Amino acid sequence: MAYFDSASSAPLHPVAHEALRAALDDGWADPARLYREGRRARLLLDAAREAAAEAVGCRPDELFFTPSGTYAVHSGMAGSLAGRRRVGAHVVVSAVEHSSVLHAAHSRVGEGDGPAVTEVPVDRTGAVSPQTYAAALRPDTALACLQSANHEVGTVQPVGAVAEACRAAGVPLLVDAAQSLGWGPVDGAWSLLTASAHKWGGPAGVGLLAVRKGVRFAPQGPVDERESGRVPGFGNLPAIVAAAASLRAVRSEAEREAARLRVLVDRIRARVPESVPDVEVVGDPVRRLPHLVTFSCLYVDGETLLHELDRAEFSVSSGSSCTSSTLTPSHVLRAMGVLSEGNVRISLPSGTEEAEVERFLEVLPGVVAGVRARLGVPAAAREGGGATAPDAAASLVVDALGKLCPIPVIELAKVIGDVPVGGTVTVLSDDEAARLDIPAWCEMRGHEYGGRNGTAFLVRRLA
Repeated sequence: MAYFDSASSAPLHPVAHEALRAALDDGWADPARLYREGRRARLLLDAAREAAAEAVGCRPDELFFTPSGTYAVHSGMAGSLAGRRRVGAHVVVSAVEHSSVLHAAHSRVGEGDGPAVTEVPVDRTGAVSPQTYAAALRPDTALACLQSANHEVGTVQPVGAVAEACRAAGVPLLVDAAQSLGWGPVDGAWSLLTASAHKWGGPAGVGLLAVRKGVRFAPQGPVDERESGRVPGFGNLPAIVAAAASLRAVRSEAEREAARLRVLVDRIRARVPESVPDVEVVGDPVRRLPHLVTFSCLYVDGETLLHELDRAEFSVSSGSSCTSSTLTPSHVLRAMGVLSEGNVRISLPSGTEEAEVERFLEVLPGVVAGVRARLGVPAAAREGGGATAPDAAASLVVDALGKLCPIPVIELAKVIGDVPVGGTVTVLSDDEAARLDIPAWCEMRGHEYGGRNGTAFLVRRLA
């Protein structure tokens, strides 16, 4: 089985495995106690903190271990907002932040004088503009949040430039570095940083929260003496030791492995559109994580596609609405305005072999073709429509209400050749994904998208 979903959770690094076993023998005692076993545990905790702080690029007394990356995000945001409550309660985030950031920001709206939230838009590659981000900062902005790299499409954000804008405005910047920390430190004058160990090959259940000296921070909820009052409770010391050890290990390998995986990802980015018709590769082609690539396929049911790839022994992920329990496109793809149907995210773990990637590239075209055939996509639709019939109507209506994408787009493709050039097709669809997929189809097939009126999408044939 080829595991291509390290952006969700990377396989446990061998160093993490060894460190975890060793720490289970020596790190079981309470590091707050003064007897021998406690002192031994304390030495392990201090060494782990120093190793992690070195990788993050902060002082050891600025770094705290949390039960998860999500906990680090939530506690980091809550503590920063509480520490700056006299300034205001406004929060600035990018529209493509991880759901943990967006949920934490929006959950506080309406709580008394809770914060208003400004979501900074992104371009079609998924990146924010530093100028647009800076313009969103206000005198009452208490906190700004920006990921170092996107978890779905791999686009690297301009953290350094945004951090300078935040510093000039006197606003602390929290950086979610979960996807990028294993590849290198985050540049720029950030104020707070969060990460999650299972993203770089450490054990699950360990997060990092770094808070720079001088940042106003008030821990929320009951506190105790552990982690300087930032994180209550007895930490999982063996997991913490393994997380720090694996972070140091992956960083020592990062430059070499990044160069090797970037070649494989470039191969996927180039070969998939060549071998599979009607595919959109999304995300920035240059400013991106070295191991991640995302593409979307027209006329494909994302859930079926992932199941078929699993049967072919490939574990991949997706931001498609067809694979979501909410049946709505991912907020990242929606913010980018790109095709969401048939979405596939490939994130190669360290050690991925070239032969595995080659086998994926050989298998994918047949899998996509098979899914399209089962969905009833005719060859004419895949080729952009046929010749116009002599007695073709100037306009047609396709009723796809109650049908989930890609069905509305498939029905559109079937009939576009039945109207003359300049004629229109109105697609009736109440599926959330249609807001992205119909405009994307028009752009990919060379037709004009005329906009949406309620559940009616207007398309004009241009070729």
